[in-house]
Amino acid sequence: MELRCSELSFTYPGTTIELFDRLSFTMGQPGFHALIGPSGVGKTSLARMITGDITGFSGVLETDGMQGLLYSYNLERLPGWSGVGKHLEKITPPGKHSLRDDLIEVFGIRSVTRARFSQLSLGQQNRVNLIRSLLQDFHLLIMDESLANVDEMTRETILLKIKDLFPDTFFLYISYNVIEVSKFCAGILVFRGPGKSPQAVTVPGQDYRIGRTLDKDRLEGTMLEVMNAAA
Repeated sequence: MELRCSELSFTYPGTTIELFDRLSFTMGQPGFHALIGPSGVGKTSLARMITGDITGFSGVLETDGMQGLLYSYNLERLPGWSGVGKHLEKITPPGKHSLRDDLIEVFGIRSVTRARFSQLSLGQQNRVNLIRSLLQDFHLLIMDESLANVDEMTRETILLKIKDLFPDTFFLYISYNVIEVSKFCAGILVFRGPGKSPQAVTVPGQDYRIGRTLDKDRLEGTMLEVMNAAA
């Protein structure tokens, strides 16, 4: 399986400025990959093209061998009256109840499973929505600021757990956090903004996970490379 984009060009209807101009990249191995760059450069638009929500572009966009492309974002909301625990129980596929219980524990929402969704903080709501996606069958999950409003330590615990549970799955992590994407992602697609060529540059990340030792000097080098690529 791989995610491949070749000579992708796209302009939103009613505008004259191209969002993408011959964008090309390849993500050839499962694991965590990142999209990072300033607001408005097309990170979310690219995500929606990958999942088929946006069409009308030219070029090639292939998700070779992938079945199940999911998109999770930080503004997803359940009906406010929905009970968190009952909702998660209802949408859990057969055979995934132990996974659900494990995710509830690691994501730190055990104490709010009896609450209504509207009673949760924004960070808790985002964690519930991410659990909903992780319980489905998928080969690629796009996480568009899915852990916004979650504290740094909890985000790290969650990311390490996801990587441990889904080693053969593609994740596309959209974030503004240079430290986080440099630390946890294997490949980082850095969008450089309009008018710059190339439009995006791929930087190798540290791909930190359970059982690995983090080299802080290499991490700082990756962060510097990401920031230089965006300049």
